[in-house]
Amino acid sequence: METEVWPNLLAACSARAVPTVLANARLSEKSARGYRRLGTLASTAFASFAAICAQDAASAERLRLGGAGNVTITGNLKFDAEPDAAKLAEGRALKAALGGRKVLLLASTRDGEEKQLLDGLGKPPADTLLVLVPRHPQRFDAVAALVSERGLALARRRAGALPDAGTAVYLGDTMGEMALYYALADVAVIGGSFAPLGAQNLIEACAVGVPVVVGPSTYNFPEATRLACEAGAACQVGDATEAAHTAVALLVDEPRRAAMGAAGIRLCAAHRGATARHLAVIRDVLNGLDLPEATRAPARG
Repeated sequence: METEVWPNLLAACSARAVPTVLANARLSEKSARGYRRLGTLASTAFASFAAICAQDAASAERLRLGGAGNVTITGNLKFDAEPDAAKLAEGRALKAALGGRKVLLLASTRDGEEKQLLDGLGKPPADTLLVLVPRHPQRFDAVAALVSERGLALARRRAGALPDAGTAVYLGDTMGEMALYYALADVAVIGGSFAPLGAQNLIEACAVGVPVVVGPSTYNFPEATRLACEAGAACQVGDATEAAHTAVALLVDEPRRAAMGAAGIRLCAAHRGATARHLAVIRDVLNGLDLPEATRAPARG
């Protein structure tokens, strides 16, 4: 999947005539330069794939230049992911219980980004609940301590606490509940994009109809970021302070929020279909093998 290219694994599969497919493949220019330094080790690995399903044209071209042969542009599988309906409902119920307070979500933040964003926000607006969801569970307690050190009233979801009128920050210290947090949000700031980490997945927010603010580092999602910004579903900013100011401005601009949310839903609907295109590629690979008739992939259509 994506960037999992392991030369020894691929060589072992090739030696045993086991075909391999790289699904949802992406290759940034930075990663391509790294592979080029490996020379024939990397080019042999790329050439050994029976097929590669690339997310976008830029990744497809870099993969071909790296030695890959059978590359098809299939789109991004993440556009096909459906948010958890039960978690969406739970998040919307929690939002309704807030009595009209706006919710600013800092989603999937990485080490150091919470401080940058909190510094950029200063004192959160009085009518706003800040929901903070760190990317990695081992950092939950450290982020809770950071919030408490700032004198901000904190409630932690893992402890079963619910935000009330006195809660300034709701810490999303649980796993597998991003749909809930996006359903709760009026605006989402996407983490991993303010440190040089390439950003986390902004498609999840767009699918729920949440306006997105993303920072400068988006090499993990370059095409999705470009598409979201061009569609009007997201805006990209230069740093965490600008992100904080942009998010606060969106919180008080209901028409723009509504337009951005609708644009995100349309964007995701327009780019679905990668799963079917992947399956078509995999069927072609299977049907090219010398298999007993009973085990061959069914014909398309």
